[in-house]
Amino acid sequence: MKVLVIGATGAVGLPLVSQLGERGHAVVGTSRTLERAETLRKLGAEPAVLDLLDREAVRRLVLETRPGAIVHEATALADGVDFKRFAEGLAPTNRLRTEGTDNLLAAAKEVGVERFVAQSYGVMTYARVGGPVKTENDPLDESLPDAMRATIEAVKHQEAAVVEAGGIALRYGSFYGAAIDPMRDAVLARKVPIVGDGDGVWSLVHVADAAGATVLALERGAPGVYNVADDEPAPVREVLPAMAAALGARPPRRVPAWLAKLFAGEIGVIVMTEIRGISNAKAKRELGWALRYPSWRQGFPAAFGVARAA
Repeated sequence: MKVLVIGATGAVGLPLVSQLGERGHAVVGTSRTLERAETLRKLGAEPAVLDLLDREAVRRLVLETRPGAIVHEATALADGVDFKRFAEGLAPTNRLRTEGTDNLLAAAKEVGVERFVAQSYGVMTYARVGGPVKTENDPLDESLPDAMRATIEAVKHQEAAVVEAGGIALRYGSFYGAAIDPMRDAVLARKVPIVGDGDGVWSLVHVADAAGATVLALERGAPGVYNVADDEPAPVREVLPAMAAALGARPPRRVPAWLAKLFAGEIGVIVMTEIRGISNAKAKRELGWALRYPSWRQGFPAAFGVARAA
């Protein structure tokens, strides 16, 4: 297929462009700046500059390229997430998930694009009740702090619009393995402590595996929502020390929840102590997804060992 990848220079976008090319697809990749877009040419993709919030520019690009498929990977999260300023920090990404998605879907409908896949959000979204690992059939969290409401509403809007149009929404876990990785850098600097008992369950996925699932969703996935994470959701108290060890960093500190709330806010404490993990069973079963790194236990040394050696 000819595939238009929006946000092609992001964490998932770069490995996705590479894997699509390896499988014989022709790729047009977009970025917000000409400098970053040009990096795609080295991967065999045709670069394009696009502001996803400019509806006419989106329509023009889709009409010019006439892709058979569109993958929407655009976010504004390269600098990570500041939990104390969560609403402000996620606002640009929320617009990309609402207005940006709507712009793409309108253009796709006009051109007759056959396949549409969009990046959704599987971290912090599921209700914090019941068991530690959630499937796509479990409800989203309706009791999160006010600062998160706009993000949850943006996720719901995007997923509903994409699925209604016959597309696929991928609820990714937390990424690691990208060139730009704020969490890696914070753990390396010992700025991420274990809060309380570290009971929050994290689901992670190497960016190469996330890209692999995205390719399969594009090629064979049925319309709907899929969780995309590795096989081993695990509590923070296990994940953070393993990441620090793979980086050659000092072990994370431990702090009580009341103290963490002062510098990380309520959302930061929830992430460390309450959130649920996500099951990848549907993606493995229906997409035939086989992970390069089934667990972060193998993925962390592979992703971070070079940095540690250096």
